[in-house]
Amino acid sequence: VQLQASGGGLVQPGGSLRLSCAASGIFANIFIMGWYRQAPGKQLELVATMSEHGTLSYADSVKGRFTVSRDNAKKTVSLQMSTLKSEDTAVYYCDVESTVRRYWGQGTLVTVSS
Repeated sequence: VQLQASGGGLVQPGGSLRLSCAASGIFANIFIMGWYRQAPGKQLELVATMSEHGTLSYADSVKGRFTVSRDNAKKTVSLQMSTLKSEDTAVYYCDVESTVRRYWGQGTLVTVSS
């Protein structure tokens, strides 16, 4: 099983970034795909998830700025981040939940700084 995440980097406040994650080697039904993040000195927190039927869940702090999407056939999940703030700086982890178990990506660093 492999979760390959990409798209992190350095961006100025107000800018945009897109994260992507591709899952491979998972043959059980995937019911949740999404993103969590962990900022320095803070706990892991939910950013955004989408169920296989399209049910969305967003952290209040990112509503209206971030959009999660997924392609069930390709087993990919993306996070479009706009109007980024310094407090969005964190390591972002791809989350994939199947009927068998939960998987985490390796994490991709997003730094919002001028």
